[in-house]
Amino acid sequence: MNVFWGLMIPFFGTTLGAACVFFMKKELNPLVQKGFLGFAAGVMVAASVWSLLIPAMDMNARMGRLAFIPAAVGFLIGIGFLLFMDRTVPHLHLDSEENEGPKCNLKKTTMLVLAVTLHNIPEGLSAGAVFAGALSGNETVTMAGAFALAIGIAIQNFPEGAIISMPLRGNGMSRRKSFVYGTASGAVEPIAGGLTLLLAKYITPVLPYLLAFAAGAMIYVVVEELIPEASEGEHSNIGTLAFAGGFVLMMVLDVALG
Repeated sequence: MNVFWGLMIPFFGTTLGAACVFFMKKELNPLVQKGFLGFAAGVMVAASVWSLLIPAMDMNARMGRLAFIPAAVGFLIGIGFLLFMDRTVPHLHLDSEENEGPKCNLKKTTMLVLAVTLHNIPEGLSAGAVFAGALSGNETVTMAGAFALAIGIAIQNFPEGAIISMPLRGNGMSRRKSFVYGTASGAVEPIAGGLTLLLAKYITPVLPYLLAFAAGAMIYVVVEELIPEASEGEHSNIGTLAFAGGFVLMMVLDVALG
């Protein structure tokens, strides 16, 4: 039961963020949006390093100087997977009029939600993989560390929920429907995490690869989307400072709770 709630924590973060649409104006202040994007990027980078890549290498300490191989291979596969999804799933980024991926006739709101959903898949996989590692009794991954990762993802999901629901409201959608769309974008996380846990007995032998895979997918999102959007235009230092704050917070959570 504790693991179930652990997988739900990131989803709760998205839901709370999407609920901002009931209390805030129709549009999100551009500076606040830059701060949110930078903060989310910082959390994801720190989580990729401390919660995913380092444990992946520690699990293969017996390989000596070659312990980096599973982590490196998994990381590159994760990058490749998100690149493939980016090219094959139609989605639309904020402040963009032309969708990425194949041309389609989907509504703008649907493609905005798909863009955030793509971000959330690797986060769900990473949470599921870490909890699977903790349940397997692996000494390098603790239950406290798994919850630290889940809490960190939830913290960065809060602004993501707001970033998706507020623009939808600004485009004329009702508050209730904007909230539902924003919340739905995070539903993939507990689903991906749950599927990972269901396959845990098959995953355990390749757990280092899976942890690194999730890290690669998260870093792809950060470098390809979050950082460019946070650095765009004036006042890019807001995104940079928020990145530092998110990175330090996730690092502290992982070390203190892990």
